[in-house]
Amino acid sequence: MSVGGYLDRAANRLPALPSSVGEARRLVRDHLHEADRDDLTEAAELLVSEMVTNALVHAGTPIDLSLSVAADGLLVEIGDGSPHLPTRCYYAPTAGTGRGLMLLEQLADDWGVSPQPEGKKVWFHLSNGGDNGLHGAATEPELTAASPRGGATVMVRLLNAPLLLHAAWHQHAQALLREHLLVNIDEDTEHAIQVHADANDALALLAEHIPSADISDAPGQLLAESGDKDLVEAPVIVPVPLTSVPHFRVLDEALEEATTMADAGDFLTAPTQPEIRTIRRWLVQQVEQQGTGGQATPLPAHDEAPPPAAASALDWDPTPVAESAEPLVAADDTNEILAVSRPVLDLLGYDDAKELVGQRIVAIIPPRYRQAHLAGFTLHFLTGRDVLLDTTVTVPALRRDGTETEVELTIRPEPAGAGRTVFVATLNKSA
Repeated sequence: MSVGGYLDRAANRLPALPSSVGEARRLVRDHLHEADRDDLTEAAELLVSEMVTNALVHAGTPIDLSLSVAADGLLVEIGDGSPHLPTRCYYAPTAGTGRGLMLLEQLADDWGVSPQPEGKKVWFHLSNGGDNGLHGAATEPELTAASPRGGATVMVRLLNAPLLLHAAWHQHAQALLREHLLVNIDEDTEHAIQVHADANDALALLAEHIPSADISDAPGQLLAESGDKDLVEAPVIVPVPLTSVPHFRVLDEALEEATTMADAGDFLTAPTQPEIRTIRRWLVQQVEQQGTGGQATPLPAHDEAPPPAAASALDWDPTPVAESAEPLVAADDTNEILAVSRPVLDLLGYDDAKELVGQRIVAIIPPRYRQAHLAGFTLHFLTGRDVLLDTTVTVPALRRDGTETEVELTIRPEPAGAGRTVFVATLNKSA
C-alpha cells in the first residue's frame, strides 16, 4: 500500500504472549493521543486487538507493530512469522472467533495483506474512526498470495477428498482449537500458544490447497447439488514443507484432547460426528505416511459407533412422536434417532421402532447425500446455518431393503433443555 505523508512512525516488537494484546492497545492509544487523533482510538484499539490476537494464536511468533499517523489518518501494520494469509470464516453470532476480517471490512477505510521474507504483514488504514465501514463499503482488500516457503517439501496426494466434509471439519477444528487454547493457556502460556500455532499451520496448509465446495443455499438447488460427484476431488495435491509435517501430529493430538472435552460437554463446541473424526485422522495419517515415503491411501469408511452422547440430559418426551399418526422421526443434536412413528416404519419398510431408535439418522439417508447432511449438521451448530429447517423439500429416503422412496421432508427444531435441541422431521410420501 502507498499512503503519502506518514512521517510520524513508531515501530514495536511484541512477544508472543497474551499480554501483548493489551500492550498493543496501549501503544495505539498513546500514539493517537500524542498526534491529537483521539477520534480514531476506539476503532483502532478494536482492530489492533483482533489483529494482534490473530497473530498471537495463529503464528505464535514475535509480532511487529508499526503505527503511522498523518493528516489523512492512521496506518497500522502488523507482521508475524506465519506465511498463511487470513481467511474469512463464518461462525455463529455467539462464537468467540472468526470476526477478524469482518471487523476490518466494517471499520477500516482500506486494508490488505502482503507476504514478507519471514511471514506476512497485515495493514489497515483509518481516517474517520471507522464511520466509513459502518455506512459504506471499504475498498477491495489487497490479498497477495504468500511466497512459497523455502526448504524441502513433500507433495501429499489426497485421494477422493470430500470437499463439503473437509470444509465442515475445518471450521469445527478451528472452534475446538480456540477453546483448547483458552483452557490450557493459564497452565503453560508459551506451550499452549505454540501448540495452537503449530496446529493452525497444519490446518492452513490444507485449507490453501483443498478446493472449496460452494453450493447454493436455495433448498431445491442445494439438494440437487448435494449428491454431485464434483463434491469429491480426486486427487488433491497438498505441498507440505518438511518442517510442517510434525505440526500435523500436534494438530491431531490437540483435537483428540479437545474432542474428548467437547463430547463430555466441557466445551461450547458441539460433539463431533464420527465422519469428522475420521477425516481428521485420515488427513494426518496421509501427511505422516507420505512424508516418510509411504503411498497415498483413500479415506476409510467412517466409524460405525454413534458419537458419544452429550453430557447434559434431554428434557424431551419421545412419546408424542412414537405414538403419532403422522409420519414423524426425531433425532437429537448428536444425530441419534430418538423416536419413530408407525407410519414412518411402514414407509421405510421396518417392522419395529427398535430397529431404528438408537441408530444415527444417516441410516435413512442415501449414501450420496450423507456428506452434505453431515457437513450441514456440523455447520448448523457452528454457524447457525439452517437452510433446510422449517422448509418443505422433496428428497429420497433410504428404505431398509436398500431401495429409495421420495418423501416431502419438513424439519422443525424443538428445545430439549440445557441448550440442547431435538429435530422432528415429517416424512410424507411424495405424490
